Amino acid sequence: MSDHARKHNFNDSLREQTLEYHAYPLPGKIRVVPSKPCQTQEELSLAYTPGVAEPVREIAKNSDMAYQYTNKGNLVAVISDGTAVLGLGNVGALAGKPVMEGKAVLFKQFADIDVFDLEVKASSQESFIETVASIAPTFGGINLEDIAAPHCFEIERELSERLDIPVFHDDQHGTAIIIAAGLLNALELQEKNIEDIKIVCLGAGSAGIAAMRLLLSLGVSKQQINLVDRKGVVYAGRDDLNIYKQEFASHTDDRTLSDAMRGADVLIGVSGSNLVSPAMIVAMAEKPIVFALSNPDPEIDPDIAHAVRNDLIMATGRSDYPNQINNVLGFPFIFRGALDVRASKINTQMELAAVKALADLTKLSIPDEVLQAYGMDALEFGRDYIIPKPFDPRLILSVPQAVAKAAIVSGVARMEYKPRIILNK
Repeated sequence: MSDHARKHNFNDSLREQTLEYHAYPLPGKIRVVPSKPCQTQEELSLAYTPGVAEPVREIAKNSDMAYQYTNKGNLVAVISDGTAVLGLGNVGALAGKPVMEGKAVLFKQFADIDVFDLEVKASSQESFIETVASIAPTFGGINLEDIAAPHCFEIERELSERLDIPVFHDDQHGTAIIIAAGLLNALELQEKNIEDIKIVCLGAGSAGIAAMRLLLSLGVSKQQINLVDRKGVVYAGRDDLNIYKQEFASHTDDRTLSDAMRGADVLIGVSGSNLVSPAMIVAMAEKPIVFALSNPDPEIDPDIAHAVRNDLIMATGRSDYPNQINNVLGFPFIFRGALDVRASKINTQMELAAVKALADLTKLSIPDEVLQAYGMDALEFGRDYIIPKPFDPRLILSVPQAVAKAAIVSGVARMEYKPRIILNK
């Protein structure tokens, strides 16, 4: 059987398996379960009328009481308009619901955060913003998801300004945080200074722009970055750039991806499959770092990249290769820390705290339960381990605490840090 035929059969099998998973025994992946007993007449009178009037009165007098008498403080909205769902594009709000439900599962599984997934069929960017702003009082935080660039930038900015709870676009900041943490460790292993490296970012959408912005906060200068979109290098003087690309327009003679890759120390790929050739990898500087994060097929196959460079550190977005840049390492724990101090926003200081916590955790010795979860005999900080594994139980201890402390120091916290008891941990 040919490789193509085997891949085709595997994909068919996976399709059947995942459709069955989503359909049975109940459709979907989440449901609402009461957190208080309601088995007797007395309990019913407490849960609803007449008893429920008492917390209503308290909240009417002081809106902060909603955090004491409702689930607001542990409830996040995962909201999408369906315009950029995974690699499938603008499939519409309803078609994006399985992804939003999946996000809800991850919030609950990894950080004991409850989620309502909301798929908004909005006629315009303004309509979407108004819808989210109108329902925001229900929640302790807003996680925006799968919204196409460049609208996602303006949507997040305006909602962050209007609301007094964290608004976080995971496709931007979640991806950027995990990229940054992995890159810091890769640079250490490759013995390179962040202030000296030449970076190529292939992909100028939400993830690429956000990742480059965060790297600026870590000491990179714009002169070190070549941003590349579908038309080539984003250079000063191009007349087709939106304001977000203009932010990274470089003064360079490079015009193509091949031009930009010559002598580059780092490639961050957040674009599409098979866009990087072996020759481009060969043309990079000594000890290169390649993050090929397009899913399911990366910008270059890791086996091909390693075949042409034996001094390479490689990361992908896939779980079947080492160094998976996985957003689940970030958003559940970042929100956990923000919620636990009732932060009004998730700011850059909190993002950088998450970066450092993730990078530092990777260097600690690996617990046996992590090795068992991944079927490994040994694992240590090195070329094939530059970022923690998602099922590392220490994530829930280290990242939320770092984020919460940064929120307090930066002045956006509204209470002292009181870590929530994590169920089944």
